[in-house]
Amino acid sequence: MKKIVFISLFLFTAHFVRAQDKIEWLKFEEAVAATEANPKMLLIDVYTDWCGWCKKMDKETFTDPVVVSYINEKFYAVKMNAEDNKRKFDFKGKEYTEAKMAAAMRVNSYPNFVIIDPTLKNITQLPGYRQPVQFLDGLGQIVDNGIGAK
Repeated sequence: MKKIVFISLFLFTAHFVRAQDKIEWLKFEEAVAATEANPKMLLIDVYTDWCGWCKKMDKETFTDPVVVSYINEKFYAVKMNAEDNKRKFDFKGKEYTEAKMAAAMRVNSYPNFVIIDPTLKNITQLPGYRQPVQFLDGLGQIVDNGIGAK
């Protein structure tokens, strides 16, 4: 019996640790629906397929355990390809593609991180490649300055 309890506890702990080993990326419309049900800020990673710095963010910054934990706790995270004109979704009564939404958010360099408050009205940007500590500092300043205030 002790063996079963130990194995169950081990599997539960392993599942919990694994659940935090990566950022829970959503589609834009999924994040909007989630924040309407349970208000949180949206963190939108606006990237392009050809962007080397975007790939470096994915490989180094977005795999850092502290970054992963912070983003999963504080934000609904979204990946948005600034050149995707195929996938369509609705937002505030208008139809967008990822490219049109990136343009509407005035993103013109990559990588760029758009933070939208829980009311889906106020946005700010955190442009450029950042190592984990720099990225967390930038996000922390935005959160502390009130864009994320409920």
